[in-house]
Amino acid sequence: MSSLKKVHDRRKVRVRAKLRKVNSGRVRLTVYRSNSNIYAQIIDDEKAVTLAAASTVDKDLKKDLKKSSSNKEAAAAVGQLIAKRAIKAGIKDVYFDRSGFLYHGRIKALADAARESGLNF
Repeated sequence: MSSLKKVHDRRKVRVRAKLRKVNSGRVRLTVYRSNSNIYAQIIDDEKAVTLAAASTVDKDLKKDLKKSSSNKEAAAAVGQLIAKRAIKAGIKDVYFDRSGFLYHGRIKALADAARESGLNF
């Protein structure tokens, strides 16, 4: 029987491989969710460089979070911030890499907020 870490890693590799096939020259919006924080990065895989990043540990966002940095409201705030930084960097079209996490809860809240703030994926 596989451990949960192995199952998560296999899911992450499978999702990323499928996304690379349909990439069509767009950059990747990837998310990482820990128990206490959520992180988002926009990565250009061709140049191997991070173009924009946002997380709940950012000083700009940390002071605005009222209760916790591990809830849906915090994830939505990170989604809005990453979209704002991406548009400032001239990026509108991305593809969403959920990094093996299931698309619900904080991951879905981040994605919905990024879409509402102007990112296309």
